[in-house]
Amino acid sequence: MKYRFKVKNIGLSTGGIKVAVLSPEDAKEMDVWAKDRLLIHKDGKTLTTIVDIDVEGKFVKKGTIGFFYEVSKLLKTKDRDTVSVEPTGVPKSITYIRKKMDGGTLSEEEINEIIDDIIHDELSEGETSAFITSVYIRGLNTKETVALTNAIVHSGPTLKLKKEIILDKHCIGGVPGNRTTMLIVPMVVAAGGIMPKTSSRAITSPAGTADTMEVLAPVDLSVDEIKEVVNKVGGCIVWGGGSGIAAADDKLIQIRHPLRLDPEGVMIASILAKKKAVGATHVLIDIPIGKGAKILTRKKAQDLSRKLIHIGAELGMRVHCIITPGDHPIGNAIGPALEARQTLEILSGEKKVAELRKKAIIMAGLLLELGGLAEKGKGAKLAERMLSSGKALEKFREIIEAQGGNPNIKPEDIPLGDKRVTIKAEEGGRIFAINNKIIASIARAAGAPRDKGAGVYLYVEKGDKIRKGDKVMTIFAESERKLDAALEIYENNNPIELTEIVLEEYSPEITEVE
Repeated sequence: MKYRFKVKNIGLSTGGIKVAVLSPEDAKEMDVWAKDRLLIHKDGKTLTTIVDIDVEGKFVKKGTIGFFYEVSKLLKTKDRDTVSVEPTGVPKSITYIRKKMDGGTLSEEEINEIIDDIIHDELSEGETSAFITSVYIRGLNTKETVALTNAIVHSGPTLKLKKEIILDKHCIGGVPGNRTTMLIVPMVVAAGGIMPKTSSRAITSPAGTADTMEVLAPVDLSVDEIKEVVNKVGGCIVWGGGSGIAAADDKLIQIRHPLRLDPEGVMIASILAKKKAVGATHVLIDIPIGKGAKILTRKKAQDLSRKLIHIGAELGMRVHCIITPGDHPIGNAIGPALEARQTLEILSGEKKVAELRKKAIIMAGLLLELGGLAEKGKGAKLAERMLSSGKALEKFREIIEAQGGNPNIKPEDIPLGDKRVTIKAEEGGRIFAINNKIIASIARAAGAPRDKGAGVYLYVEKGDKIRKGDKVMTIFAESERKLDAALEIYENNNPIELTEIVLEEYSPEITEVE
């Protein structure tokens, strides 16, 4: 049965979910409850919405239906427009989510239905959360993971490059300052590789690769623009979310992070879907381990590596994994502008930043070997030659220009927060540990990544010997209030741990998994 209502545009956004608001009287007459579904008909268009009930009568009265912004925008409604409304059943995908909660195995069609409903905002946050939770508890087998990966790939546009070999890389994350991508891409592309790198913005970290690259050039490119840049200069460093590539992944991330749930099958699908969507044939995945990283133990990293390699093969990609130290920040700079400066300094040879530079060279070398651009065991030498000769810097400037940035920008041209304080050591000793999570919290409290000039610059690394009064770090902020908040975190949670024990010379170990 259809009902007629006058429209009231509420003017509030849900963040994507399509919601219509009824009075308690109308909800009772239609026999619908909160979270039920309605079909809204207007001018030949039909839209499925989730029911909300205005129990206090703040927004709608009997005979009026309230539309949140997402609904009013799609239906182009004005206040007092008339629409036709009828109750409808919940999406089929709800049944499939219950099936997974009960321990069942989902078919490819069922997974496709769930992802399709997520991407079209047919499920509420609670229903999508139920899917994430069911996968966290019950897990996904290989077939389910492959199906989920393909469903995420097909949830948005894909990049089609007429190239036989396309290289890509990914880092599991959790390590501040680990900005290898912005060094690897220009080294690999300068040596003849094709590398369309789509990256993330920060969610819980002080900077994602996209946030840092955005300091130097626009990263919000469409698929056609990405294709144009890659065909012109061989590679790019862009924000994946701006292109709509693997669009369902962003929807799933929005649910996963507040819940602090990262089901392994969903994580694997998330990583590999973004690679498959840009046409990658050969992929290198960095898995940092240790206290403060996402993966704590070598065994867990090895298990994850084997699954990534296996699922990648099922999807037609050759995946190679490396296990790297993740128990301390990599590099000195944490925060978008600081990391952008450091990238230019390393590429131009102004600063070595030994561990970050070495790690980037090793990873670029492995990618060159994977892509057949260097013989086994000789990739790192080729990558280092691209870096030391200035060819990587030249290529990086080409990428910046192709994406719409200033190719002549210098490190000192990049502004940093003008509210800053330098912290000095209160005692001497050997740096035993630098806590990733505390450093990240300090940088975020200072304003990173939203305030591009905010963050932390470290003067010390793990294994360094320091004396009382030596500089430890400088905190940068764009407001006194945020600087004070960052200082408070430092004072309550000192991130630098010293030891009197004489440590062996620290040398980061990188383990390959094939």
